[in-house]
Amino acid sequence: MGMKGREIVEKAGIDADKLIEMLNKAYCDELLAFYQYWIGAKLAVGIPRAQLEAEMEEHANEELDHANRLAKRIIELGGTPEIDPANWKKRSTCGYLPPDNPTVEDLLEQNIQSERCAICVYQKILDYVRGKDMITGHIIRHILEEEVEHEQELEDIREDLIHFRHSHHQNRKS
Repeated sequence: MGMKGREIVEKAGIDADKLIEMLNKAYCDELLAFYQYWIGAKLAVGIPRAQLEAEMEEHANEELDHANRLAKRIIELGGTPEIDPANWKKRSTCGYLPPDNPTVEDLLEQNIQSERCAICVYQKILDYVRGKDMITGHIIRHILEEEVEHEQELEDIREDLIHFRHSHHQNRKS
């Protein structure tokens, strides 16, 4: 446990236990997001499946990296990352959207929704530590930047799909 790290955070006016709980909730979100992306990539059907599968596998790896960074910080602050997978969904803010219908369109929508939730979660944590806990702030800014990037990448694929289908439909009319 990082006694001095916790002390610095508390001297800066942050409730370390509250911060640990916020980080733990985000940690649970990340583990669920990892699985949501990972299994979605395996089950995806439709066009452009190959592009979406590659993007989702990349996102899954980045979500797992986020969970690792959060776990490390939780431990540094004297906490314990959630150890029971049965509690991940209970403690999660963003939850888990199972790919019941693993079409490219539905997977895109599910994961865009999840990224938007994650962006809100990380903005809230960043606002809580801003100017007081530079270490957590640095970690959260990095993760937030990647979550915004994920949302944009998925929106770009969705937009390409819409344009492809529209132009394909137009060509069929001709």
